[in-house]
Amino acid sequence: MDIFLKVLLLIFSIGLITVVLLQKGKSAGLAGAISGGAEHLFGKTKARGMELVLQRVTVALAAGFFILSIIVAVVVK
Repeated sequence: MDIFLKVLLLIFSIGLITVVLLQKGKSAGLAGAISGGAEHLFGKTKARGMELVLQRVTVALAAGFFILSIIVAVVVK
């Protein structure tokens, strides 16, 4: 059980790293650094298509990673 959970945690972490690296940057250059935060905060740019799928997969993998890491910490203890 312990080894299975650690392998599953490794799979989640590699998957999370991969999905984050596949995503496109929200801002580019100095102009994006100044106005990019406001656009993201107020929702002027909405994700569509593959960006939306990557965002949802990222959220799911991140939640699974955090929950699984807590479970592994409790089981190993």
